[in-house]
Amino acid sequence: MKHLYITVLLFLLVIGAGCSGVTNENNSNSTSSDSSSQQENPDKEKGPDDTEGFGADSDQQADQKETDTGQKKSQNDNQSENETKDKQTESDSGDGSGSELVTVKEPHAITVVVNKNRKLPEGFEPKNLTVPEVPFPFDEFHQKKQLRLEAAEALEELFRGAKQDGVELVAASGYRSYERQKQIYQNNVSQNGKEHANQFSAKPGTSEHQTGLAMDVTSAAAAFKLEQSFIETKEGKWLEDNAHEYGFIIRYPEGKSDITGYAYEPWHLRYVGIETATEIHQEQETLEEFFGLYP
Repeated sequence: MKHLYITVLLFLLVIGAGCSGVTNENNSNSTSSDSSSQQENPDKEKGPDDTEGFGADSDQQADQKETDTGQKKSQNDNQSENETKDKQTESDSGDGSGSELVTVKEPHAITVVVNKNRKLPEGFEPKNLTVPEVPFPFDEFHQKKQLRLEAAEALEELFRGAKQDGVELVAASGYRSYERQKQIYQNNVSQNGKEHANQFSAKPGTSEHQTGLAMDVTSAAAAFKLEQSFIETKEGKWLEDNAHEYGFIIRYPEGKSDITGYAYEPWHLRYVGIETATEIHQEQETLEEFFGLYP
């Protein structure tokens, strides 16, 4: 009986051990299956747009965009800087050529040189302005009738000398204020363009008319106009040959625009005094050449 009891107990132990092995094997297989599933879908929880490959491409694209943006910004900055320099150079020049404007030190001197590169001081007004007793094509008073006293007296002498030679001159335009010259220049630009205006009109502050020493002269034969054809008239030729005897020069002579900055103006008289005018006439020079003030 004792032997039977032991045999049954051993049989139960063997059966129990077998069931435990099967359970462990099933648990092991289940764990292995889960692990394989995780290896096959490592980013399942991240979603389709968060893969490692996409993330790496995104960083490269961002870096490239940042590089491209930086290059474009640098180019734009350089271009803007160059445009600023160009504008500064043009604004410092009488005609956009890049030459620096110089403010004249003795604006009241009768030999003062005013041109595209040499301007009058801010707020300058000439002294002793008066209206010369010479014919004008209009009767009413206008500031452009005026000249400085010394120049006005010399102009009266010139007109008397011309009349004695049978030449009838007419004064057209003398002194112009800064404000008046600004209007004339801007109107010329609007009507004829900047290139034309720079050939025939001075920018405000750089006009000889503001000195009170310049007078434009015409005649009935020229229809009282200020045109280069004035030299073809008797009056124009007389001025060219005789103006220096009264202290005047043809300020913008023919063939000298590269020095004076302006086209030929046979009507434009500038008072510099008899001695200086005579030397300039004899040497066939400009005021710039006479004083060595080349552009």
